[in-house]
Formats: sequence, C-alpha cells, structure tokens
Amino acid sequence: MAPRANWKGFLRLSLVTCPVALYPATSESEKVSFNQLNRKTGHRIKYAKVDADTGEEVANEDIVKGYKVDTDTFIEVTKEELENVALESTRTIEIDEFVDRSEIDPRYLIRPYYLVPDGKVGHDAFAVIRETIREMNKVAIGRVVLTNREHIIALDPLDKGLMGTLLRYPYEVRSEKEYFDDIQDVKVTKDMLDLAKHIVNQKAGHFEPDKFEDQYETALIDLINQKRAGKTVTAKERPRGENVVDLMDALRKSIGGAATAKEAPKKSAKKPRKAVAGQKEMLMPIAGKKPKEAAAKKSVSKPQRKSA
Repeated sequence: MAPRANWKGFLRLSLVTCPVALYPATSESEKVSFNQLNRKTGHRIKYAKVDADTGEEVANEDIVKGYKVDTDTFIEVTKEELENVALESTRTIEIDEFVDRSEIDPRYLIRPYYLVPDGKVGHDAFAVIRETIREMNKVAIGRVVLTNREHIIALDPLDKGLMGTLLRYPYEVRSEKEYFDDIQDVKVTKDMLDLAKHIVNQKAGHFEPDKFEDQYETALIDLINQKRAGKTVTAKERPRGENVVDLMDALRKSIGGAATAKEAPKKSAKKPRKAVAGQKEMLMPIAGKKPKEAAAKKSVSKPQRKSA
C-alpha cells in the first residue's frame, strides 16, 4: 500500500507553477515495537486524557491548544485561529534562492521527503524546475508548512523527482563552543598521525547501505523467537573497553588487527540482509523447526497474547 502524502500544494519558481505532493522518504514501521502491559493481568495499558484538576476524562472535541504564560495562566488558541495564520507556504513551496550543496551545514538537516507531481497535469513544469536545478548543480531553498509549522526545505534532483530535505532554523542549532571549549589542545606527533592514516587506508571502502545490518533489531527478533519457543534466554557477555596506556602501542596493534581482518576469508563474514526483516520474520516458523512441526505445535498450544 502506497504511503499517503504528508502535504499537497504547489511548487513555484517565479511564474512557473505545478501541483505537487510531498511523501516521507524514510520509514521506521518495520522496526520491532512493543506495547506496554499490566504485568498482573497481561492486558494492554491505555492512556486517557484527563483534566489535571478534576481527574475526569476529557473528550477530544473539548481539547484545545494553550500557550503557558505562567503556572496557572494559559492563552487558549483554537484550531481555526491557527489555520487563519495565513502563510503562503501553507499551500505553496516558493523557491526563494539557489545555493551550493557545500554551504548547507549537516547540523541543519532534519529529514528527507520525496516531491512528485500531483496528478496528470504539471509534469512539464515540474520537469523544467527539476532540470534547471540539476543543470545549475545547485540546491533550491524554499518554505513549506507541515504540522502547523513553517519549515525551510532544500530541493535536490533525484532521478525523475525531487528530494526535499527539511532544514532547522538557526535558533534550533546549539553552538559547538558550549561543548568543545573544555577539550584540551593536544599536539599529535607525525608518527601517531602516520600510523592512524595507515589504519584508515586499510579500512577504506565505499558507502554501500546494503552492507549494514541493524544488529540490535536482529537481536530483538532472536530474543522474541526464543521466548516463543519456550527457550531460556541467557544474558550474553558484554564487551569491555580497555584503558589505553600506550597510544603508540595501541596504534601499532590496531594496524596488525586491521590487516588480519582484511585477510580473513570472505565467506566467514556474516552475510548482510538485503532488507530489514522486522516483524514479518517473527511470523515465520522459528529457526530449527520444520514448517509442518511448527504449524502442528501452534494448533495444539494455548494462544499467546501479542507483545510486539
């Protein structure tokens, strides 16, 4: 099922306009998730919205937004009043300027979206805007209103569409000086730097996302499958960090370790998964059992409540 658009409106470059839709480019829905349960009954925990003073539950239609002025004073703001904050970016992404990619500080990046033409009309105008940005090798900067907030959005050509990345405002980015001022000024010797560079060269590669596996997600699935099978779950020994006494010695040993790892046969390495298995894998028969045996056991066993 295709995801729903987070926003629909118009993309405009000067007098060139086209209808567009904004879709989330990432998803965490396949990750293992847990419900909160009452340990005594096994029932799910439900949260209710209650009046802080009376303790009575409040219906959704009676809940409004309020800005806290002081401890007991709030300024009530209705949904209609928020909608009346007339910003052009509520329905239109107006491209304000074009900048070089290198000028965008990574700290300002929030999350990516896909921007596509909405409907059958406007594809020509969309293509003109997309190819202009591509040919100029720039990033287009505009504004868009999502979840009642105006965001800066950076538009970059991606295949046949545009990738829109929400950006933070300057007041949302903390100064590094708050954290870096106490770091000591250390003189790194040429020998140390040469050894460290050698380690980097030994580990040099290319960024290939398919090589990475969410090991914690895999461990969660293994844990749940073991509990479903009635097996005893034993704690694994955690790796312990060692204090570095001689930095030069540690660097030399690291070079030896990196070389050994690179010379190891490839088949000994764990083969990465092409996609996150997520909760779908937990619906499969538990590893080590034949499908028929697992199905037979499921038919005679007592039903278990879901906890994930």
